[in-house]
Amino acid sequence: METQTSSTVLNPNQLTDIAGLRSSGVFPQGKEPSIRTLRDWTKLRRIPHHRVGHFVYFDPAEVAEHIRTKLKVPARG
Repeated sequence: METQTSSTVLNPNQLTDIAGLRSSGVFPQGKEPSIRTLRDWTKLRRIPHHRVGHFVYFDPAEVAEHIRTKLKVPARG
């Protein structure tokens, strides 16, 4: 039986924790937000998340879609 490691690509319909979200490929390589930033965005409801008891899980496909459509940063100038 094969075990899944954090380096494998996650199923887009699979929920993951905050560390898995950082390594899921949603964010550019080397420019992933810190865990603290992701927790702040979750607290401020800036990214979609699911609570199961006191655990927080993320759907990488939902987060990628939300970032692409809702989190636009206006250009300076």
